[in-house]
Amino acid sequence: MQPFLHKFIIGLTGGIGSGKTAVSNWFATQGIDIVDADVISRTITAKGSPILTELQKAFGADIVVGGELDRVALRGRIFNNPNAVARLNAITHPAIRAGIHKELSKTKSPYVILSVPLLLESIKGEDKGLTALCQRILVVDVPVDVQIKRASQRDGQSQQQILDIISRQIDRATRLAYADDVVDNSGDLEALYAQLAILHDKYLTLVDKSL
Repeated sequence: MQPFLHKFIIGLTGGIGSGKTAVSNWFATQGIDIVDADVISRTITAKGSPILTELQKAFGADIVVGGELDRVALRGRIFNNPNAVARLNAITHPAIRAGIHKELSKTKSPYVILSVPLLLESIKGEDKGLTALCQRILVVDVPVDVQIKRASQRDGQSQQQILDIISRQIDRATRLAYADDVVDNSGDLEALYAQLAILHDKYLTLVDKSL
């Protein structure tokens, strides 16, 4: 049995532009280990990596610029193409999962935040996906108009492009239905941090009870 299966793992997720990074950064300041699927994804597709070579073969030489993955070009190549998305997932997902398992096995904090943007989308019928690793699901929630505003400012994409991405993610109501805990990030950081402080204490209590 893998060591991390004995750990108390909080699955952190939310739609594009919801503020997952702000949440995970706050937990990190409290000494909580963060395992971030986005960071792992960038690591496995770094310059010179075998996965990057596979992606280039699958989607064309022009998705690599200066030896680095051009994520905008790759996104454009797979957008509205379910077969291309399936091919991308087949190449990257096993390596991402392996990276998550590796990082979880090294964590030392009382509980762990596993940040996965598409955590709930990994559920396929009876296959619980990455949620099978988690004791609780924490959803960062904001209204769609806030998602559009924040994501377009951050990524430089149009509102329509952001809406297209939102339409391909699990809908807000379904995401909230899966949540054990929800933080509202439609306000300022002070309001967000106040909610997270309460959750931090709650998680520490739950860890103590699980021992």
